[in-house]
Amino acid sequence: MSAFIPYSTQSIDATDYDAVLETMMSPYLTCGPKAGEFEDAVCSFTGANYAVAVNSCTSALHLAMLALGVGPGDIVYVSAISFAASANCARMAGAEVRFVDVDPDSGLMDMDCLERMLDCAADERALPKAVVAVDLSGRCVDLKRLHELSMRYGFKVVEDAAHALGATFNGDMVGCGKYSDITVLSFHPVKIITTAEGGMALTNDEKLAHRIRALSSHGIEHDKARLNDKSKPGYYYEMQDLGYNYRMCDLLAALGISQMRRIGVFLEQRRRKARMYRELLSGAENISLPDPDTEGNESSWHLYQVRIKNGRRDQVYTTLRSKNIGVQVHYLPIYRHPYYWNTGKYVPLEGAEAFFSQTLSIPLYPTLSHLQQQLCAATLMSAAEGC
Repeated sequence: MSAFIPYSTQSIDATDYDAVLETMMSPYLTCGPKAGEFEDAVCSFTGANYAVAVNSCTSALHLAMLALGVGPGDIVYVSAISFAASANCARMAGAEVRFVDVDPDSGLMDMDCLERMLDCAADERALPKAVVAVDLSGRCVDLKRLHELSMRYGFKVVEDAAHALGATFNGDMVGCGKYSDITVLSFHPVKIITTAEGGMALTNDEKLAHRIRALSSHGIEHDKARLNDKSKPGYYYEMQDLGYNYRMCDLLAALGISQMRRIGVFLEQRRRKARMYRELLSGAENISLPDPDTEGNESSWHLYQVRIKNGRRDQVYTTLRSKNIGVQVHYLPIYRHPYYWNTGKYVPLEGAEAFFSQTLSIPLYPTLSHLQQQLCAATLMSAAEGC
C-alpha cells in the first residue's frame, strides 16, 4: 500500500531548524525580542499597523472579543461553516451566538442572509456587537459589503483569516485592516506558515492593539505613562485588568520569522497546485471544483475543497481514506455540535447543510509531489463516479 498522503502538512527546512536553534542558544526562550520581530514581519507583509502574536488563533479570537468589549448580554454573529473556535470565542466572553448561513457552493458567509438578519435585529433592537466572518479555505468573504453593513448597523468586524494569510481581496492583502476592525491568523502546522502552535491579531487601531497586548499578558501594564502609580522605580508594574497568559514564546516566533521569509514561495506552490487540480479534475461529472483565482482576488489555497454532487461524499471519503489519501471534511456546521445543538436554540441552515453534505478537502500543500497529486485526482474521480 502506498504511503499516507495527508490533506496538509507543514513545510520545514534547515533554515527553520537553524532559526529555532539560534534562539534556543540565546538568553531568551520567551519574553525576548523574537515575538516583536515576527509581528513586524507580518505587519510588513499584510500592511497592518499593529500585530500581537499569541499562542493560538483561538486565543486571538478570544482577545478580539474582549478588546471589542463583547460580554454577557451581547450578541455575536458567526459564519455557520468554520472550526468551532470561530463561535466559541464569543461564548468564552459570555455573549450569545447567532449563526449566519453560507453560500452552498463556497461555504462563505451569505451576505444577503446577513443583511436580512440585521434588518430583523434592527426592528427588534437586538443588533450584534460583532460579526465573525470566516475566509474559508483561504478565499475571502465579501469584505467590502461586510464593511458597508457594519457601517450601517454599527457592529464590529472580526475577520477570521486563519486560512487566509497571503490571500487578496480587490487587490488588498488580507490583514491590511481596510475592511475589518480585527483580523486573526493561525500558524498551526497545516496553515500557510507555521509556528507549530500560534496565532496573531492584526488591527489598525492603536487602542485595540494595546488592549489585546495587555490582555494577552495577564492584563499587566509596564508602561510608566499608563500606570496608576507613576512614582515607583522601574521594577514596578500593575495588573489593571483580568488577563490571560496567551503570549507567544520566542522559540515559536523564531520559527515564524523564518517561515515568513518563504511565504511567497509557499503561496505560489499552493496556487500552482490548485491550478493543476483544475486541469486534472476537469470534466469530472460528479465533482464540482472551487472557483479559480481572478486578478486582485487570490486565495491562499489553505484547502482545496471539492463538492461531490451525487450524494456519495461519505463513500468517497471512506474510499480515499482506505487508499491512504488523507481527505477531510471542513466543516460540520458549528451549530450541529452538541454544545450548541442540545440547547434547542438552533435550526438547520439550508446553505450550511448543503455545503457540509457535499464538501471534501483533498490534499494540497507545498511539498505535495506532482505524482501524488495525479494519484489523488485519479482516485477521487474513480470514487466519485462509483467505479
